[in-house]
Amino acid sequence: MAILNSGELKTTLSSGIEIAYETFGNASTEPLLLIHGLSWQMIMWDREFCELLADRGYFVIRFDNRDVGRSTVLDEAGIPDVAGLLASIARGESVTVPYLLTDMAEDAFGLLDHLGIASAHVMGMSMGGMIGQTMSLEKPERIRSLTSLSSTTGDPSLPPPTPEALTIITVPPPAERTAFVSHFIETWRILNGPRFPVDEERVAEYARQSFDRGFSIGGVARQIAAINASGSRRESLRSLHTPLLVIHGDADPLLPVQCGIDTADAVPGSSLNIIKGMGHALPAPVWREIVDAVAGHAR
Repeated sequence: MAILNSGELKTTLSSGIEIAYETFGNASTEPLLLIHGLSWQMIMWDREFCELLADRGYFVIRFDNRDVGRSTVLDEAGIPDVAGLLASIARGESVTVPYLLTDMAEDAFGLLDHLGIASAHVMGMSMGGMIGQTMSLEKPERIRSLTSLSSTTGDPSLPPPTPEALTIITVPPPAERTAFVSHFIETWRILNGPRFPVDEERVAEYARQSFDRGFSIGGVARQIAAINASGSRRESLRSLHTPLLVIHGDADPLLPVQCGIDTADAVPGSSLNIIKGMGHALPAPVWREIVDAVAGHAR
């Protein structure tokens, strides 16, 4: 079946933030909003993955979060001192950051408003899962179901990333295209997990497109600041009534599997799907399993 594709579009929200987005499938079917993680652009929701979801009867929407890709990059807000921010949070001090996850959630709601969508299914990966959780807490009537993929409640007592994963995501990528692509592939290799081979050509194409669409080192720092300054959602999630599916890899080096288990434990009635050997990436061999799980959950 041919999948309708809007091509890349842009809208300016009431906040002044421009959001780049793309849709797949028929707008008369149930909407499914995909939200990606730290520094990852909408193209990382692979076109084939989006088409698989659209083929299951969903109007699939992918977009660039603020500060990545072709959405608004807030360089005028400056680059936060992430190390200093984390130290202040650890001491229990109040901090000021350019924006919070609640602001990123409002961007997502603004995009749904632009598309005339009153409520949608939401799937978020990593930081996108945190944004999806925030959306469900802020405006639960607008979330039909939530899938939290490779994400966390933000509880500070949860296990930390492996040293290798923490290093690779905190080292700024090179500014030269070829070196950027090599760094991107190495990052994917570390995050991917041991079970699934790295499709280097597919990942290299993600890297080339990401570089060409626009990459902001300051934007990544501002997103890290937003994640950490927003704090833990664990206690708030106890009152969540949105149907929740948690999907997590048992080989995730960045947000260990205990983070997914904790998310499911926090929300009464949630479902948990642990994928053996999956890390903190979305390799093609797991796509159909995830699509099946999300479609079944949304039904």
